[in-house]
Amino acid sequence: MRDVIADMGPAFLGSRLKRLAERMQAGAVTAIADAGLPLQPGQMAVLAALRSGPLTVGQLAAAIGISQPGVTRSVGQMARLGIVADRPAADQRSRLVELTEAGRAAAELAATQLWPRIGMAAEELLAGLSGSFMDQLAALERALDTASIAERAARAQPGGLRLREFDDGLAQHFHDINAEWITAMFALEQTDRDVLEHPRARIVDPGGTILFVEAPGLGVVGTCALQKTGPAAFELTKMGVREAARGLKAGEFLLHAAVARAGALGAQDLYLLTNRKCAAAIHLYEKLGFAHDAGIMDRYGARYDRCDVAMRYTNLR
Repeated sequence: MRDVIADMGPAFLGSRLKRLAERMQAGAVTAIADAGLPLQPGQMAVLAALRSGPLTVGQLAAAIGISQPGVTRSVGQMARLGIVADRPAADQRSRLVELTEAGRAAAELAATQLWPRIGMAAEELLAGLSGSFMDQLAALERALDTASIAERAARAQPGGLRLREFDDGLAQHFHDINAEWITAMFALEQTDRDVLEHPRARIVDPGGTILFVEAPGLGVVGTCALQKTGPAAFELTKMGVREAARGLKAGEFLLHAAVARAGALGAQDLYLLTNRKCAAAIHLYEKLGFAHDAGIMDRYGARYDRCDVAMRYTNLR
């Protein structure tokens, strides 16, 4: 049978994209249901945004990039499911939306099992594209004829974390991942800005390195740096992992890689500076062989106003 929308070419591009989106969303509905979540694809962005903490409806709309009425509808539906709840904000003029206990469990399940699978399914579709944009649309449609998003997501296997080396094309990831966690807990200091805005000049060129971790279906989700501070001394710094990768052990993977790289760079002294508010990170550092060290605090702790914890790696050979 004739495909009228395809035959009309660019004149019907909006209709064709809408059709393509509906096919992909239909597959996502199945994948979400298979994961045991009572949600719709349009509510996934709200779930992801609230993983980092409560937000107003206006903040949610800005974070997701859709209208406030659309967010309000999604929030209302999710509230009826017991996934979110609201409470007064500090200024009493607006209300904050936050995940309930059930919502946090749903977000954790989505982040570790659902979103990576759907991302991998989409990557599989995109991998076969070539040619003009209209040809690519046709290729996507043919690929969906062969196997839906739901079928591709079902056979996808999350995990497979991959290490990536610094290049200038990844500099924005280094900036954004670190700026995200620093501003969520503290405030960016001038020392932070110098490094995040000039990673090659401040880290790489003087003999350090910047590493990234990439997760299937999610892309680059974490980064850390080794900054050379002496002939054989390195500071492990600017380590962060996106909320989307929580539960995938991306931080542990990255820290193992950074410690190994420090050894390869000839480090005889590997240390880090942090704050006691970063309790989960400190626990990970301790698990992998870092110990609290007053000497490191005395020598380097003044670099950051927020620094009240200093640690040295104890297993360098």
